Amino acid sequence: MNVAQPIETSSKESRSKSLEGMLRKMQAAHRKHPYPTYEERIDALDRLERTLLRNKDAICDAISHDFGNRSRHESLVAEVFIVLQHIKYVRGRLAEWMRPSDRETSWAFLPARSDVRYQPLCVIGIISPWNYPVQLALAPLVSALASGNRAIIKPSELTPRTSELLRDMIAEGFDPDHVTVVTGGVDVAEAFSRLPLNHLVFTGSTTVGRMVMRAASENLVPVTLELGGKSPAIINDDFPLDVAARRLMMGKLFNAGQTCIAPDYVLLPEGKREAFVEVCKKTVAEMYPTLATNPDYTSIVSDRHYDRLVSLIAEARDKGARIVEVNPVNETMNREVRKLPLHLVLDAPEEASVMRDEIFGPILPIIGYKTLGDAIEYINERPRPLALYFFGYNQAHVERVLTETISGGVSVNETMAHVAQDDLPFGGVGPSGMGHYHGFEGFEQFSKKKPVFRQSRLNTTGLLRPPFGTVVDTFLKLVLGK
Repeated sequence: MNVAQPIETSSKESRSKSLEGMLRKMQAAHRKHPYPTYEERIDALDRLERTLLRNKDAICDAISHDFGNRSRHESLVAEVFIVLQHIKYVRGRLAEWMRPSDRETSWAFLPARSDVRYQPLCVIGIISPWNYPVQLALAPLVSALASGNRAIIKPSELTPRTSELLRDMIAEGFDPDHVTVVTGGVDVAEAFSRLPLNHLVFTGSTTVGRMVMRAASENLVPVTLELGGKSPAIINDDFPLDVAARRLMMGKLFNAGQTCIAPDYVLLPEGKREAFVEVCKKTVAEMYPTLATNPDYTSIVSDRHYDRLVSLIAEARDKGARIVEVNPVNETMNREVRKLPLHLVLDAPEEASVMRDEIFGPILPIIGYKTLGDAIEYINERPRPLALYFFGYNQAHVERVLTETISGGVSVNETMAHVAQDDLPFGGVGPSGMGHYHGFEGFEQFSKKKPVFRQSRLNTTGLLRPPFGTVVDTFLKLVLGK
């Protein structure tokens, strides 16, 4: 059985040696068995599924403990259901994905044949974050296992009980040279990112993503970075404000806004801002009639993150923004349980941090625009986001936004739903990330696409070898012209 332990050693050098030893054992095991069969990969996915189902209640309890309170329903949907659905989707298509893909052979080389086959890379490293500590550790693992790889997971130190549970869960179902979990703090994460892995997946902030990529570059380790940024939502003039408010508030307040694809700010026609504020207040009051004692409303993960959000609000107010606290209750009680009400921010100056930095909490700037072109320009002047949301029925406007903006993914007339579609790749662009996983793109990301050319017994390439003569001259005239 897998008996991986925390990497708690006394020095940077010894931590690195422990991790390197773990990696070498996995790479040695891979060399002995470099291409797991379809049946072996399916068995690995089945074991992961059984482990997840056995521990679903423990997952909800552990995450809630780490957060202070995490909605049980949110955990079951976001941490368990999404991963289970992804396993089922991949399992049903894996045989097709594993088959070599025939490719066209240049006519000059016929009757030779060409194809591409997908080969496991070896060991995939996964650095997962605290906001969805199970989903964002196991969803990349599904792709890694389907591709025939081995994996090491480094979960976040900010959710220690969940990280320990993940370690125990993986130990239940996998040998230590197949999948293992290492726990520890920032020092372990730094050492982990410097390992000569065969691919590294990191989910987290853009700032840390830069450091991870820099560390991985020392060993030329390819990276998949799932970052974040300020994901905009545009409300078109033809879309009902009450419907937009319901869907935006669901996306913004799920996990208390601690979601990398949560709507970060809203753009809507200037004359509709005040009406939108009112429907948001009504919608949130219906969704969360109470906060502090409401099990459906998730806590901010730590005092540090709570204080950061409060300071964003205070700074915006000091710089002249109008703050609308939605469904306010006793602040002292809220702080004790780290429940932060939704704060709508209007008329904030561009230099305010809330307008420049990813928010990652229940704070929502609202910005008016005169024309749709102005809204598109506002988005395009800023770093490319991980997600974009457009609410509108005018198909010409939908197509314009899709064509003229670039983002990691898009949901039209909804929030966050694109990430739950197993056949859609998930990934950012530029500051919001690079690379994709989910579905076939995940299988492809963690495989070497090996091109193979198969020469036929009878072929014409001998005519192109020296000494060159009239046959080659005739051929070159045919293909190049006189």
